[in-house]
Amino acid sequence: MSLLLEVKDLSVSFRQDGEVTDAVKGVTFHVDRGETVALVGESGSGKSVSALSTVQLLPDSATVTGQISYDGKDLTAASERELRQVRGNDISFIFQEPMTSLNPLHTLEKQITESIELHQGLRGAAARAKVVELMEKVGIRDAESRLSSYPHQLSGGQRQRVMIAMALANGPELLIADEPTTALDVTIQAQILELLADLKRRENMSLLFITHDLGVVRKIADRVCVMQHGQIVETGPTAQIFDNPQHPYTKLLLEAESTGVPVAVPDNAPEMVATEDLRIWFPIQTGLLKRTTGHVKAVNAATVSVRAGETLGIVGESGSGKTTLALAIMRLISSKGSIQFEGREIQGLSSKEVRPLRADMQIVFQDPYGSLSPRMTVEQIIAEGLGVHGTEPGRDRREMVSEIMTEVGLKPDMMHRYPHEFSGGQRQRIAIARAMILRPKLVVLDEPTSALDMTVQVQIVELLRKLQQKYKLAYLFISHDLKVVRAMSHKVIVMKQGDVVESGDSEELFANPQVPYTQQLLAAALDLKAK
Repeated sequence: MSLLLEVKDLSVSFRQDGEVTDAVKGVTFHVDRGETVALVGESGSGKSVSALSTVQLLPDSATVTGQISYDGKDLTAASERELRQVRGNDISFIFQEPMTSLNPLHTLEKQITESIELHQGLRGAAARAKVVELMEKVGIRDAESRLSSYPHQLSGGQRQRVMIAMALANGPELLIADEPTTALDVTIQAQILELLADLKRRENMSLLFITHDLGVVRKIADRVCVMQHGQIVETGPTAQIFDNPQHPYTKLLLEAESTGVPVAVPDNAPEMVATEDLRIWFPIQTGLLKRTTGHVKAVNAATVSVRAGETLGIVGESGSGKTTLALAIMRLISSKGSIQFEGREIQGLSSKEVRPLRADMQIVFQDPYGSLSPRMTVEQIIAEGLGVHGTEPGRDRREMVSEIMTEVGLKPDMMHRYPHEFSGGQRQRIAIARAMILRPKLVVLDEPTSALDMTVQVQIVELLRKLQQKYKLAYLFISHDLKVVRAMSHKVIVMKQGDVVESGDSEELFANPQVPYTQQLLAAALDLKAK
């Protein structure tokens, strides 16, 4: 194979408020024609900065040194005009979150056409035909009817396919994919990886794949470069890295997987929450008079039960009704059917009657950065619930905040800081502390580890296990990461399009799934063969 991209001794630093931060330090790697190279490491390791440096897409605050060559041309000395010819034409990017990368105000046709008009000069019917061809190539069904759609009208997997279509528009030789599957369900993730591998073969492309998920790397990469603190600490063929890792950090990443089983729940453990035939249908209203002409059947006849100290895992693809079910159980959205909390029927209670129960029901969200107020200090965030529900008699509020911060692995002297001053794992600990300070009995964990690095995931799972054992907490654990669900859950329900299609003991369900949909999920997530 001949050399396509070569990066030698790349260093990148950022200057902000007079301070200089070194993000990348002397990185050297290459990508051959037709090859897939993975840049692997945790958040802040310098993966994305290294990739963006290749075509000088970093902000003005960045200082870049070293040599970057593409197909024999030195890109570090290239003019802006020359770089524009390379960007999109020769080297294209696929970013992690398509919803923020796509313009919400423009149709799919307009967004894909923009690059084609700029680089190929196609207009009108010719450009439209090219867009349809690209959308069909990436597996979007009924492509022509989708041209007038907006990003919010597509699923996560479809949006990612649109991003790939945009990246392929001008036939690039090198595709740089920056965490393209992190936010996707396991079955969609498998489809996108298969699509990328297929396109690479058909289009004879090279692929630079950036990820923190080593499971993905094993499926797609020819070679791996492991990054830590801005440096490449180990590199080699994928099989060699996985079978015989040399660097301690590589070994740590490979071992960072949530394993084990949850502690057994006593037979006499009280039932904390139970539902029977719970139904959540949202009305579809049309016309001037807003008549109800149909329903979106988000959840149909869900019957679940969770005891003190027990975890119920709720799995399924996006849109299956997982979060909707949990919100209904917490009486945050309206539903029909029975909801019992500690043996008391709460379905018919008014908002005023439910309010005293709120301290006993807490929720931890997927994205801690989005769920924590940037204008409040950590102390204010964690203590917010105490202001609503009151502190324990004879206890000082700051003392309680200090105590819970210590319990979740944070230093109490950090309580005066703001969320942006913490890492992703620390922010998730703050979100957990905010829920736990009220000593709840039921906690909804909505994808609490999916946005985190593998090593941090393991830490958060261990923390949640420890808190559950200590306080006999009942957990509703919503996730598309079935490895984490297996490690955390006593029981599991599998949801598809609002229906509970399978349920049962966690180990039994993972070992012997009965429903084809469950088998498909497990095959995608755990590399099992569907029965």
